[in-house]
Amino acid sequence: MGRMEQALKSEITRLAKKQVRAACRPLAMDVRQLKRTVSALRKTVAALEKLGTDFQVQRTAEQARLGAPAEEVKAARLSPTLIKKLRKRLGITQGELATLVGVSHSAVGSWEYGIAKPEGRNREALVALRKLGKREVQGILATKAEQSPPEPKRRARGRKKRR
Repeated sequence: MGRMEQALKSEITRLAKKQVRAACRPLAMDVRQLKRTVSALRKTVAALEKLGTDFQVQRTAEQARLGAPAEEVKAARLSPTLIKKLRKRLGITQGELATLVGVSHSAVGSWEYGIAKPEGRNREALVALRKLGKREVQGILATKAEQSPPEPKRRARGRKKRR
């Protein structure tokens, strides 16, 4: 009787598993499809967020763009020492001047060492900065700091351990 019982039990188990598989297969396919959809949506959201922050930074830069008349820009002298003196007079760092003008801090360093010359909008912004005082510049920097998106946190790297 033990063999008969075991055979019946295994047959019932086999048929039950077959029915469960038949019921779960379409659900598994749906789950896979939903995972793909969620992944695509995450990528889209990330791209849109990046686009939004880029647009916000660009808009902020355009709003706070310093300007001066064309004749004044053309006639202005901007030697490396004059740029450095302007920065020192305003009490700002190269990075802050770069933020005001809309360039990288290495570009400001290049201007101050005579490696490169500011041209176009950058020159116009430097000429406009000549007319501003320390308080006005600090105010502009404060508004730019408020409007700019926060920098992403960087993960600290641990030292590699010997094994």
